[in-house]
Amino acid sequence: MIVGYFAARQKDFAVRMEAAAADLTARGARVVGRVVQRRGVSNGGVRRMTLPYSSQTLLSSGKAREVAALCEESGADAVIFLNALTEHQRRVLTEAFGCPAVSLS
Repeated sequence: MIVGYFAARQKDFAVRMEAAAADLTARGARVVGRVVQRRGVSNGGVRRMTLPYSSQTLLSSGKAREVAALCEESGADAVIFLNALTEHQRRVLTEAFGCPAVSLS
């Protein structure tokens, strides 16, 4: 499972997701799904657009639940984030998803 978190002004997100999938497939991985979390202009304005929804999970709570459900349905062995994750985020997400959460960054 590949997950990417992108600000709304990042227009190349689909290209980045496709490149990551191709790279992982070339390394022998089987990509069972892709999830994108986009963050548009919020109450905090443009300055907050690149900040994570949650310091614990990077994603919004709804998107984290969506990824967890997809992991269970697909039998994913790992969730690969295009974004950098802190050690704390890795632990929280691994527990939430039921499989390792790792970062390509």
